[in-house]
Amino acid sequence: MRYLITGGAGFIGSHLSEHLLKLGNEVFIIDDLSTGSIENIEHLREDKRFHVYIDSITNVRLLAEVVDRCDTVMHLAAAVGVQLVIDNPIKTIHTNVAGTELVLRQANKKKKKVMIASTSEVYGKSSKVPFGEEDDLVLGPPTKGRWRYACSKALDEFLALAYWYEKKLPVVIFRLFNTVGPRQTGRYGMVLPRLIKQAVSGSPLTVYGDGKQTRCFTYVDEVCNILAKLAENEKAIGEIYNIGSQDEISIDELAQKVKAVAASNSAIQYIPFEQVYGKDFEDFPRRVPDTRKIYELLGIRPQMTIDEILQRMIEFTARE
Repeated sequence: MRYLITGGAGFIGSHLSEHLLKLGNEVFIIDDLSTGSIENIEHLREDKRFHVYIDSITNVRLLAEVVDRCDTVMHLAAAVGVQLVIDNPIKTIHTNVAGTELVLRQANKKKKKVMIASTSEVYGKSSKVPFGEEDDLVLGPPTKGRWRYACSKALDEFLALAYWYEKKLPVVIFRLFNTVGPRQTGRYGMVLPRLIKQAVSGSPLTVYGDGKQTRCFTYVDEVCNILAKLAENEKAIGEIYNIGSQDEISIDELAQKVKAVAASNSAIQYIPFEQVYGKDFEDFPRRVPDTRKIYELLGIRPQMTIDEILQRMIEFTARE
């Protein structure tokens, strides 16, 4: 199979490229390096089945050419990270919505399958835990900057399914829950790589808020395995799937575990959210996926424990 990965030089995109190549596929990527990095894919560039285009997906001529050469599009290109969303609201909305529309439009010309990356953030302030794919999306007001990203990704989902319903373009939507692993950066607000880098360097571990908020962390290799199988399954077309672990942990407990696994003497500092992201910031107390739907389809779910994840990520960070 031939795959196009938009955002292929990013954290998840680079790991997905590696995984698909190992399975014997040919992989094309488009990435403008706004949040991705050449270093993420440097080890893959000698593979003749790996093709890199350093450009934006808004380059319609290039996008059309590469989509035409591929069987399936993995659309991962997006504005990501809480800090980026807060600092660059126009870029966030335009990148996510306009970029997705361009990909869908080009794929529709020859009905190429499109896998759309979405996010647990679309569930918003829903208090119904765990989050199921058919649950209501409860978003906050436009005056709260946090909701720009969630709203733009929800619109991506509506647009993708509109192409399926109206034009029969084969689309699959997957909502990711806190995917983590080597090569992930804490630069845009991702909590785990930030804590690990601080622990390894001996700096204070910064926990935003009171640390009681909980998340479920999933190792990137397991996510890539699920995505590859999902792309091959025709029953997935026109559907939405949660992808993530159901092992819930508070950020405070996470910081304590990072300290222990890294054998760090760093102190833990608690910083109010408004000090980091501004007075209008809202956070979610819990974010847990209901994964029954994808398990019923594929018969697999993430298995790696948080302790195993931390061990791998800390070893990687210590070698950098």
